[in-house]
Amino acid sequence: MSYDLIIKGGTLVAPGADSQLKEQSLDIAISKGKIVEIHHEISPAKGPVLNAKGLHVLPGLIDTQVHFREPGLTYKEDFESGSRSALFGGITAYFEMPNTKPPVTKLSLLQQKYDLSAHRCHTHYAYFGGSTGTDFEELHLMEDHPHCPGIKIFMGTSTGGYLVDQDEILDQILKKTQRRLVVHAEDETTLQARKHLAQEDPHPHTHYKWRNEESAIRATQRILKLARDNNRTLHILHITTAEEVEILKQNRDIATFEILPQHLTLTAPECYERLGTLAQMNPPIRDKRHQEALWKAIVDGSVTVMGSDHAPHTLEEKAKPYPESPSGIPGVQTTLPLMLNFVNQGRLPLTRFVELMAENPKKLYGIQGKGRIEIGADADLTIVDLHQEKVLENKWIQSKCGYTPYDGMKLKGWPKIVLLNGEVVLQDDQLLKPAQGKPLNFKK
Repeated sequence: MSYDLIIKGGTLVAPGADSQLKEQSLDIAISKGKIVEIHHEISPAKGPVLNAKGLHVLPGLIDTQVHFREPGLTYKEDFESGSRSALFGGITAYFEMPNTKPPVTKLSLLQQKYDLSAHRCHTHYAYFGGSTGTDFEELHLMEDHPHCPGIKIFMGTSTGGYLVDQDEILDQILKKTQRRLVVHAEDETTLQARKHLAQEDPHPHTHYKWRNEESAIRATQRILKLARDNNRTLHILHITTAEEVEILKQNRDIATFEILPQHLTLTAPECYERLGTLAQMNPPIRDKRHQEALWKAIVDGSVTVMGSDHAPHTLEEKAKPYPESPSGIPGVQTTLPLMLNFVNQGRLPLTRFVELMAENPKKLYGIQGKGRIEIGADADLTIVDLHQEKVLENKWIQSKCGYTPYDGMKLKGWPKIVLLNGEVVLQDDQLLKPAQGKPLNFKK
């Protein structure tokens, strides 16, 4: 038997005999875009060889929360530029959010995004549907779309003015949907009551005081109660507080949750003094107490997934005086190097990181063929050099926004090679193939 490609000499992060993820010295053989053999020694005579000696081979990483701004806001980002940024950051698939312009609250608008993506995306892709509480009849139609991961709602105002803040409407959405509901949990009533703080002290350091812990805790408690009343499951995005972590640990039977790398890396108030509005996002960066609780939840296994919440704006928009400046920071390209740096510091096992960005997204959403190195899986792979050190710079960023809040950070551990559909599409920051991403498929 001959193979299309053999990856030799690398250290795989893949399930062992007990199905637990392990680092293992194994070769991989690829044929027709699939992994067809995994063995300690595959003969190089059986096909072309990609030498991965000294490198770690991960399943293709999946970013389950990005905002690529198409349609309607493509001057900030679009599917081509956002997916290219993802690929350079070692990401092989993304889930994009529905707060575009117009918001994706109908099947026709959801399908439009898939139509716009064809032959333009450098990674695989999926798009959430959404609801504003006036479109209940469309919810089932979007959930039944073969490439849709589910429905996303915003309980607090963020980019796009896309909002569902009344319990009666949230209750109806829970009743009329079938799959796990994905939630941005900030309490709109609390945010509006505290908005005067941003007017009285118009400096970015006010952001986490305005959008305080209570706004997040209250929203999380509200949606958990409604979910339990309706016997439903939830996935709550970008958790930022120690209190929410403890609440969610007590509700594991109905709720999973996400943490972002920026909340593990930046702390208030220092980041606002140093970066100004470049650190402004929703929910906000909080203080050290909350960050330590998030790290504990990462290490003890409480957190289910990690996403970037990539949400770019132009530098001109970010330069507006606070609070006129928009919330959101880019991150799809920087998540992997940031987290590999933490791996090198001993704060995070590499196997745990792979759980957060490959194994668990696969399980949580029922992604077919992705997220794991195993025979029969799609040959989407992220190959990293844990020993490479370099400075993260704005000029590396592929996003239309052209910047990162981490500019100037020296990091150890970088993406080296990315395979999509069994082909090397990126190596040493060189794009080798035209866009060949495909829509993700989900078990319903």
